[in-house]
Amino acid sequence: MIFALLVVVFAVSWGLTRVLRRYALSRSLMDIPNERSAHSVPTPRGGGVSIVVAFLLALPVLSLLGVLPLPALMALVGAGVLIAVIGFADDHGHIAARWRLLGHFIAAAWVLFWLNGLAPISLLGVSLDLGWVGSILGAIYLVWMLNLYNFMDGIDGLASVEAITVCLGICLVYGVAGTAELVWAPLMLVVAVAGFLCWNFPPARIFMGDAGSGFLGIILGAMALQAAWSKPELIWSWLILLGVFIVDATWTLVRRLIGGDKVYQAHSSHAYQKAARRWGHKAVTISVAVINVVFLLPLSILVVLGHFNVVAGMCMAYAPLVCAAYLLKAGRA
Repeated sequence: MIFALLVVVFAVSWGLTRVLRRYALSRSLMDIPNERSAHSVPTPRGGGVSIVVAFLLALPVLSLLGVLPLPALMALVGAGVLIAVIGFADDHGHIAARWRLLGHFIAAAWVLFWLNGLAPISLLGVSLDLGWVGSILGAIYLVWMLNLYNFMDGIDGLASVEAITVCLGICLVYGVAGTAELVWAPLMLVVAVAGFLCWNFPPARIFMGDAGSGFLGIILGAMALQAAWSKPELIWSWLILLGVFIVDATWTLVRRLIGGDKVYQAHSSHAYQKAARRWGHKAVTISVAVINVVFLLPLSILVVLGHFNVVAGMCMAYAPLVCAAYLLKAGRA
């Protein structure tokens, strides 16, 4: 049954992306290149809606099959729909940043309500229950995740490949950590994104748009918080696997703040954008996949198995990524 569902989700995503591409072309919903763009030809946008629809349709089935708890279902569907609607509206027009941010925090609060807040954090052998402070940190984490995913969706295939490799990696982590019951939601997200990637791999024939990128950010963040309730160490495995996006987006934001730049304005100074101008979209997208699988995945497994403590594992994962961001002058014009 689940195998059949995986096939259906992929087919729905692939077919709906094709429909959305035709719709975008007919309505002139195009991403027009400008001086900040990483692409050179007008390209349809908004294809990420196919990921949203395919994935959200699968979740109730997983719940009926008894492999997705009701609280997780409610958290993922409620927050995912809200963020996708906000992104879809912004793709078709413009929503003021303050209203988008309000919607983001409402979605984060929804996730935390259904997941019972932030799970106790395991750090250096000590379990820390942060209570209401943890809920605030969890909300900030979710809002940052969905926004950084939006920031990092700037070249062909990158956001899709990141989601696929991170989710496949975490499924393996779940297996070795003895929490294999958690694999089904990320596995469904893998096939939903894969259907879209068929149209988005360099050279992209359609872009994801805010509806898709923000949705992926909130869903990945929510699944990480859900996993922490099963095994506290899993939150660190998620953060390690997401290291490329977290480091690039955070380093770039901090560097722009220090430089006095208006951080709410569009720019093209992320490390991945500078790398793409040097080596091309395909090379950068494939490189990120290799980093996730060859470097970050083994570290995430070693941390969850207790072979590395959290601090050592995070430092080993993030230090080379920070060096790469520095060398590529991320955050500088």
